[in-house]
This record gives sequence, C-alpha cells and structure tokens, in this order.
Amino acid sequence: MATGFLALLAAAVAAGYAIRQENRHSDWVIHTYHVETVLIEARRLVEQKETARRGYMLAGTPAFLDSFERAHAALVPQIVELRRLTADNVHQRAPLAMVVRRLAELDAAQRATNELVRQGRGAEALRLFHADSGLLRMQKLRAVFDLMAREERRLLALRDAEQTASRHRFSIVAAVSILLFLLVSILSFLTVRRYTRDLQRSRVALADLNATLEEQVKERTADLALANEEIQRFAYIVSHDLRSPLVNVMGFTAELSAATGPLAELIDRAEAEAPHIVTEEARLAAREDLPEAIGFIRTSTAKMDRLINAILKLSREGRRVLAPEMIALDQLVEQITDSIRHVIDDRGVTVTIERPMPVVVSDRIALEQILSNLIENATKYRHPARAAEVHVSAQATPGRVIVAVRDNGRGIDPRDHQRVFDLFRRSGQQDQPGEGIGLAHVRALAYRLGGTISVESQLGEGATFFLSLPPTLAIESA
Repeated sequence: MATGFLALLAAAVAAGYAIRQENRHSDWVIHTYHVETVLIEARRLVEQKETARRGYMLAGTPAFLDSFERAHAALVPQIVELRRLTADNVHQRAPLAMVVRRLAELDAAQRATNELVRQGRGAEALRLFHADSGLLRMQKLRAVFDLMAREERRLLALRDAEQTASRHRFSIVAAVSILLFLLVSILSFLTVRRYTRDLQRSRVALADLNATLEEQVKERTADLALANEEIQRFAYIVSHDLRSPLVNVMGFTAELSAATGPLAELIDRAEAEAPHIVTEEARLAAREDLPEAIGFIRTSTAKMDRLINAILKLSREGRRVLAPEMIALDQLVEQITDSIRHVIDDRGVTVTIERPMPVVVSDRIALEQILSNLIENATKYRHPARAAEVHVSAQATPGRVIVAVRDNGRGIDPRDHQRVFDLFRRSGQQDQPGEGIGLAHVRALAYRLGGTISVESQLGEGATFFLSLPPTLAIESA
C-alpha cells in the first residue's frame, strides 16, 4: 500500500507537471494568435489611412481627412502592442523595425498630400502622389506584414505541435494514474478486509478474555493476598525466632560485662602481690581486649535488635486493616509539624506549608507516618552552607493527588534515587542515626494506600519527594 500511494503521489506530480506544460504551451499558442490579430489590425489601419488619403485627394471631403486621423490614432497603440508582443522573438525585431520606419515615411508623404489638398492644390497633390510612388510604399509594407505573419504561423505550427504532445503526455499520465488508483483501491480494499477480519477475531478473543478476566483477577488477587500473608507471617516468625537467640546473646554479654570487673580486680591484686605471674597478654586481655569485644557485641546486638523491631513493625503494618476517612492534608501536615516542633526548632529549620491543599479519603495513620517520615528526613539532612528550609505542598491532578516535600539540604545522588527506598539501604554521608528503614516503610505504606513515592534531587541542591495518591482510597486497594 505504501508503494502504491508513493506511485500515486509520483503520478500526481507528473500530472501536475504535464498540466503546467500544457498550460504554458496553450499560453504561447494564445500569444501567437494575439500577435496575428494585432498584425491584421495594424495592416487594416494602414490600408484605411491610405484609402482615406486617396479619397481626400479625389473628393476633397473633410470626412476622409477625419477617417485618416482616426486610423492614425488607432494605429499607434497597435504598433506599440506589436512591439511588446514580439519583444521575445529575435526573428520579428528586424521586420518590425522596418515596418516602423516605412510607416513613418508613408505617414509623412500622406500628410504632405493632405496638406496640399486642404490648401486647394489638388492637382499638385495628385502629381506628388504619383511622383512619390505611394503604391510601391504600400506594397513594401504589405510584404513586411506578410513576412511577420508567416513567422507567427511558423511559431503557431510549432506551438500547436508542442501543445498536442503535452496533451498526449497528460493523457498517458492520466491513464497511468487511473490504473494506479484502481490498483491501490483494490489493494486497500483487500488490506482493510483482511484487517477487519483480524479485528473481528481479536474482538471475539477479547470478549472471551473479558468473560473470564474478572474471575482471573479474583483468583490472582486471592493468590497475591495469600502470598502477602505468607510473607508477613514468615517475617513475623523469623523476627520472633531471631529475637530468642538475640536475647540470650544480650544476657550472656551482660554476664560477661559483669565478670570483667572481678577479673580486672584479680589482675590488679596479682600485679601487687606477685607481679611476675601476670603476663602482658593477660593484662591487656583483662583490661582492654575483653571490654572492647563486649562493647562491639553490645553494639551489634543493639543494631540487630533495631532491625528485628523494624521488620516486626513492617509486618504488623502490613496486617493492619486500613480505615479510609476524609483528611484535610493541610491540617494533617500542620499537626505533624506541631508534633515535631522541638526537633524543628533545635535544628533551626523553617517549615512552610502551601495552602490550600486538597482533601483526600485515605488511612490517616498510614498517611501520617508517611508525611512524618518525609518531613523529619527533610529537616535532618541539612546543607552546611545554608539555613535549612522545608516546603510542603499538594495539588490535585486528574485522578491523582500529588504531595511534594521539598528541602534545600545536601541532596541525593541520582544513582541512589531508587536504592534509598530499599530496606536497610542508605545514601550519602552516614552522619545521622538510622538503619535505612524509614523510606522503605514509606514506600510500603504508599503502595498500601494505592500510591507511589519518588524523588527528584541533585547533590548539593536539595531533594523533593513526591507522594502520589488516589483521591479516594478503595478498600480493594488496601
């Protein structure tokens, strides 16, 4: 079809070119006819002038003189028009110049005889006419006019032939175009019919799929809910099972820590009473190595305890039933900033809330946890060279509500925009307390609310977190 349409386009271009050529040849044919018409009219006016002169000589009637002047007045523009029309033809320039010269000579002779007749000297005018050979002048003019007419007839024959050839070429192009149009039409019809059949089959298949789609969605949803419950149960069991040995490790660590005191006293007494039995290795082990190892164990167990608590928190949050309610976002953000006002003031952060904000129907607890985490993070990772500022805004778009939390802090490397939402993953300088759980919790909550969370940031230019939520939380999405 594409090839056919390209061929049609080429045929249309060729037809347009053929039409343009035919019009050009037609214009030249019309031009030739115009030149012949002007030649005939000029010749007629020359004959009329000569006839009027002779009538005036013979009868002396002023009407002949008036006819002479009218013919002369009409002849001048005809000669000007003839010069304009033949300006492009080198073969007509010399004859036209000869016509102009002989017309001027003839006009002078005619006016001389007319003046003699007007003075009553008719016999003298007649002798001058015979002596000047006016008949010979007219014959020469007629010969030049005939020469110019033959040139125009020659051009007319050539241009008629060119016009005929253009019409022939246009007929061929038109015939080819009609054939191409018929071929493309047949091909288009067959193609459309084939696609119509395919479309009909697709519609039937789609109807069959739609008939079973709802059931498939219910089955997949049930499978996903079951898998989610299994994951949450597994996380809960694993966290619970990890806590038992962790408690034992912490208990034994406490006992070891308590035992370091008597051991250190024993080393001190041995050094005082029998210093030769105390080696340097024993002294370092009791006073430095053992307390340091116990400190490392305590730090690691404390970190593991926090991680287990985070996993348990995520597991419990996934099992909690969401309760959608109407929430004014500006009021919720204001309550969150008031609840962490002491942290905001201690860190010297300016928090601004852009009002008005939309109202959404969502789970208050989950939404409060999300925004609390984002706002507190925005106040935490400040840029050392400028005063910290946090701006919270929200706007409604078709089908979504976008909440933006923007700060002017240290920013996030674009390579870490996705990993900051992973569990236990952090970005940038680790100079703030935390285990990399907050944003993972935020993403999990956002998904449960039917939304998404994303970030736009550059290092040193601050960060903006975008929370996209549905205006109304459906229970099915929970």
